Formats: sequence, structure tokens, C-alpha cells
Amino acid sequence: MPKTPFPAGGPEPVNMPLDPTTYKILEKFEEGLNPAEFTSQKDAEIIGYGEVSSIFSLKKIPGYAFKRLPLFSNQQEAEKYVKTYEDYCNLLSDAGLNIPESHTHIVVKKDLPTVLYICQKKLTATMFAHKLIHSLSQDQIYILLQRVVQETEKVWAHAKLKSPQMQIALDAQLSNWVLAGDVKTGTLLFIDTSTPLYRLNGAEQLNPEMFLKSAMPGLRWAIRQFFLNDIINRYYDFRSVMTDLTANLYKEKRPDLISKMIQLINESQWIGLNPLTAKEVESYYKEDKRIWQIVQNSRIIHRWITTKIFRNRYEFTLPDEIER
Repeated sequence: MPKTPFPAGGPEPVNMPLDPTTYKILEKFEEGLNPAEFTSQKDAEIIGYGEVSSIFSLKKIPGYAFKRLPLFSNQQEAEKYVKTYEDYCNLLSDAGLNIPESHTHIVVKKDLPTVLYICQKKLTATMFAHKLIHSLSQDQIYILLQRVVQETEKVWAHAKLKSPQMQIALDAQLSNWVLAGDVKTGTLLFIDTSTPLYRLNGAEQLNPEMFLKSAMPGLRWAIRQFFLNDIINRYYDFRSVMTDLTANLYKEKRPDLISKMIQLINESQWIGLNPLTAKEVESYYKEDKRIWQIVQNSRIIHRWITTKIFRNRYEFTLPDEIER
């Protein structure tokens, strides 16, 4: 089996090199960082959170957003992740999705986890889809939701045409889409590329154990046993991805859009013969909320034990609270 799904002459890598000055700024920033107290950093500002990453901007590198992933035991692990990340970006781009320019940089420090920084061009905050559903007209919102469904369909269509051995996962929730231009004709960008999930011949190309590193060690076995496979598997199934997308409207305080979202999804050829229902979406939302509350609470407890009892460095930056 080839190590990469891309034959010779395939798409050019989306990941591009950073300039040397930016490398030095990131390394100096990492040296002075206390991740558990990120808000004390005067030259940085948190702008969002991923499941295992913090997203922030740096005053010395304007115009870009950074994700910090302190997940690796050594540089070789991080380099393998970068290769998987590049392949994933190329798969999505090859499928027809619009992927923003990105850069990566690995920072290795003695006696600390190896950290990967992923850099993307900073996009207008008000143009994220989860913000636009509160500012556009009702007709424009319906067009936006339809475009999100259509963009997501491209991934499944591409995987089917590419190879029966290829599977691509995608998290289609609204906060992962950014509109550049008019809602009808503007470019819709997909930005959540830092969790590179795809399978070749049924084999996951990313080590899913990385997602457990921010959880309390004593609870990792339970999360692994009862939740991890279900969480990952859902993003390989179009119906589950659409259910997750629709349930996300509860979190975004727009449950009034759920019936229209379901209508758009049920018109898709990829939904199958079993239409999505409002009851199914509500049930999914309640279960998903419960799972992530368990995961988030375990992180908060782990941070407290690490920093207050053992007086050690905690490598992750956590939000005070995540609304779900």
C-alpha cells in the first residue's frame, strides 16, 4: 500500500514554508509561554479553541491565526503528523473545497512536548458561517446553509470516485466555514484542516490516541473505551456529519433553522433512503453535549491537579466554558 494517496504529478501541497523571521518569533513565543495561563501573554490574543488546540493571533505576525498542538513526544512524530496534514489538505482541495493557505512549524524544546504550530491567513471574524446566521437575511441564510451542504457533498463524491479504499472524514459544523464575498457567488472556505482524518484500505492514517492527551490520564481509558471510536467514526459517515451540522444549530442559538436544514439535507443524494428527522437531531445533540462535558471537565480537573498539586506545567490552553 502506498504511503500517500497522491500519485506522481498529483496536486501541489497546500502547506507552504514560513519565512525565517516568523520561525524565530514562534520559537521565542513558545519559550516564554505558560499555556495554562495564556491570557497573561501581552503579545497574543486567543481567538478560538479546537478540541485539542488553542487558536490565537500574534501582534508580531499580523494577518495570521495560529493553532498550537502540543501533542508529540519527538520531532519525528510531529513530522509524520505534518505529512498526514498535507495529504489531508490536498485531498480536500482535490475534492473541490477551498482551503486557505497554511504553514507549519515544529518547535522542539528539551524536557517538553514537541509542539506543532499551524498557521493560516486570518479571516474576517464576522464572515464565519456561525456568525452569518445571525446577521444575514432569512433567504441569504438558507442559501448559505445549502452551500455548506453542497460543499460537504463534494468530499463524499470525490472519495467514491478516487478509490473504493479511500475514506475521508470531515467536520462540517458552521464555525469551520468562512465566506469571502457575496453569499451566492463568493468563495466558501473550509478552515478545519488541522485534524487530518482519512483512511486508506480501512487503516486510519492519524493516530487517534493524540486526541486523548489533553484528558486526565485516569479517565483516558474510559474515553477510549466508550467514546473515541464513535466520535471519529461519525465524521466518515455523511448522515452523521449532517446530523452533527444540524445539531450545531442548537449551540449557535438558531434552533428555528433546524427544519430548513433538515429539508436541505434530505434533498441530498448522499443521505440515502432514511430521511433525517428533528427527533434524531435533538437526541444526537443531547448525547454529544453530554460526551463533551465529560471530556472538558476531565481536562479542567487534570489542569488543576497538574498545576496546583504537582506544580508542573500544563501544556493545553482551555476555555473557561464551552457552550454546547
